[in-house]
Amino acid sequence: MVKVAVLGAAGGIGQPLSLLLKLNPNVDELSLFDVVNVPGVGADLSHINSDSTTQAFVPSSKEDKTALASALKDSDLVIIPAGIPRKPGMTRDDLFNINASIIKGLAEGIAESAPKAFVLVISNPVNSTVPIVAETLKQKGVYDPARLFGVTTLDIVRANTFISQLYPKESKPSDFNINVIGGHSGETIVPLYSLTNSKSYYNKLSADQKKELIRRVQFGGDEVVQAKNGAGSATLSMAYAGYRLAESILKSFTSSEEIVECTYLNLDSSIKGADEAKKLVDGLDFFSLPVVLSKNGIAAVKYDILNQISDEEKQLLVVAKDQLAKNIAKGVEFATK
Repeated sequence: MVKVAVLGAAGGIGQPLSLLLKLNPNVDELSLFDVVNVPGVGADLSHINSDSTTQAFVPSSKEDKTALASALKDSDLVIIPAGIPRKPGMTRDDLFNINASIIKGLAEGIAESAPKAFVLVISNPVNSTVPIVAETLKQKGVYDPARLFGVTTLDIVRANTFISQLYPKESKPSDFNINVIGGHSGETIVPLYSLTNSKSYYNKLSADQKKELIRRVQFGGDEVVQAKNGAGSATLSMAYAGYRLAESILKSFTSSEEIVECTYLNLDSSIKGADEAKKLVDGLDFFSLPVVLSKNGIAAVKYDILNQISDEEKQLLVVAKDQLAKNIAKGVEFATK
């Protein structure tokens, strides 16, 4: 029996994410938590004739912690899209003070009610919220770095789509699986177009086209915020991206095949390859890299990719590392003050 909990299930990301999870044959029990509106979402999803059961939990007051505890109890996988969305002109850092408190409270709930669960953090700014979850779980004595994932998959989804759009007659988005490393905001996002089958397409672009493509991947969220004219941010594409990582993790519970996904992880020495990766990123504690998934979490970090990148990508990485160091420190400071 596999139980998945979605914290923030009534939001713009939470609803489509929950729908996708309801359809996944590897999910036996879907548990939905939010501070408002989630009973209606749960009732709606429960009418779908997939085999998983659905329960929804909403606290009766701000002091009520029983709803969160019930939602989390015995969960194998917890996904956190909770928090406020970006608004026009708002950066991911602008979200920090609001979302950081929400995330810390949810992490405390996970520590108490689902300490062995795999935790996927979608809530922005991921570069800082993942360190907050890590520090909170450490404080509670239940931290396992192999089971904590920052969801950066949307950057991969965009990287695949955007290069394909430049070659509509020669390719389609599903032809690509671009590795995107670094972090999950602006210039911390480093798509590695020089590797795999994207290299031949990328090399045909002019310097200006390359620059524009990289920038579009890094700031793709702004396109959606502007197109929605203040009514929201990237919710549907983010829900799909979060589901893609969750789906791979669910497969890894039973699959004998190697499953690899990029994720923003804690480069802790208990994870195979993490020490080597950490040296290559100037000692950063958190970084997005391709990892091998297993039933016990992150089995290994594929750090060799850092030795294969182009000179252009190395320059992007310099900027990314500088910004990431500040983002990580901000999250750790918040969680430990």
